Amino acid sequence: MENSDHLYQIAFTQLHGIGPIRARRILKLLAHPRDFFQLNLSALQQTTSIPIVQLEKTDRTGALLRAQGQLPYFEKDHFSYHFITDPTYPAQLKQCVDAPLGLFYRGSQINWQQKRCIAVVGTRQQTTYGKELVANFISELPKDILVVSGLAQGVDAEVHRQCLQHSIQTIGVLGHGIDRIYPASNRKLALDMLATGGLLSEFLIGTKPDRMHFPMRNRIIAGLAAAVVVIESNKNGGSLITAELANDYNREVFAFPGSVQQLQSEGCHALIQNQQAHLITSAKDLLKVMNWTNTQQRHSLDDQHNLSSLQKEILNHFKTKNSWSIDELTHRTNYQVSRVSSALFELELIGALQNKGANRYFLTL
Repeated sequence: MENSDHLYQIAFTQLHGIGPIRARRILKLLAHPRDFFQLNLSALQQTTSIPIVQLEKTDRTGALLRAQGQLPYFEKDHFSYHFITDPTYPAQLKQCVDAPLGLFYRGSQINWQQKRCIAVVGTRQQTTYGKELVANFISELPKDILVVSGLAQGVDAEVHRQCLQHSIQTIGVLGHGIDRIYPASNRKLALDMLATGGLLSEFLIGTKPDRMHFPMRNRIIAGLAAAVVVIESNKNGGSLITAELANDYNREVFAFPGSVQQLQSEGCHALIQNQQAHLITSAKDLLKVMNWTNTQQRHSLDDQHNLSSLQKEILNHFKTKNSWSIDELTHRTNYQVSRVSSALFELELIGALQNKGANRYFLTL
């Protein structure tokens, strides 16, 4: 049954002319992705309102054939697939409107609903200063934080390497299939990562590295994380794409400053100067902004006050992001504005939240 599910799920991602946003709308109209392939075109047109001429162009047969070629890989150990409607699909990534429909994973077991997940990215032309920043930053992180990066040369590889050294779980997001490693020089590093972390990709197994794949990969890195940290970046570096996406996804972004004479610091300085990133000098700065320094206090809050279920739910959202507006929380909790506003006011009275104006709240504990 699982292979049957994988077949239709993977095939659904391979349909021509159906992007992730439109695909998610279609999935709400179907009981299962297999319906898209088993219904005749007339019935499918009535269900989805897509003209038959466009449905014919999706190439359902070709999509199924491509998906069929993926199934043998799931007979191997440590290979898994996560479709966007599955409970195992990463919750933070699912919030992004352009999140990939499916993810191939190779590695050890991961808590995909991990709230304390950060992305650390940077230039391929890493300096000695950048290498020292990575080592110091990773060494200061709590062991229960999940660290995501892109397994590229330079900063990314050093991030994964330091995570292994400090027993911090780390995932490499790839711009190709999970059956190969690019660059080849990172092969041993990638294999070492499988023991406690793993490799993640939206691309079919067997897909070769392609220049256009890597910017696509960046949106997964940004979407998985609650915060993105840029170590070093040129003014036109790919890390700035990840930072821009993170800002679009309403994630916190951090950047380390460097020498004004160093090209590898120009991108970080631009992010800080344009108020697109917090200036950061250590992991302590990140932990403070994210309110990840005093989880014990948060756990004891409910012991001191008789919190309602809505108040608890609101505080849980602040564990993933430091700042929320009333409108954002209303949308996320599905409660009326008046209920959310009242709950926020009560949380403010007991000192759990601060209202900084413009109907935006911050966690104080």
